[in-house]
Amino acid sequence: MKVPDEVKAEVLNVLQEISNAGGKIRAGVNEVTKSIQRGTAKLVVVAEDVNPPEIVAHLPKLAKEKRIHLVYVKSKDDLGKASGKGVSASSVAVIDPGKAKDVLERLLAKLPKVE
Repeated sequence: MKVPDEVKAEVLNVLQEISNAGGKIRAGVNEVTKSIQRGTAKLVVVAEDVNPPEIVAHLPKLAKEKRIHLVYVKSKDDLGKASGKGVSASSVAVIDPGKAKDVLERLLAKLPKVE
């Protein structure tokens, strides 16, 4: 999914708001995969600098099958920091936005439709 750079920056800000608002964010490929398969993920975010890329290669297909938005951001460090994990993260899934539900909905409206 092609997303403008300014929206990618907004994704990180939204993740930080969700984290600060007591929302539930799952981090790591295994947790994100389970969240997608169970249909509990509202948004999936994957770092572009994952090495080897095969680690996260299955996530776009899974997310598309379940009609869940998936966005790439530049780095694992930024992703981990924004999601409040304190360590780098290859991928994260928003499970519950908590009090930041409105913020998440505005972001999802800016993303291309999942088909």
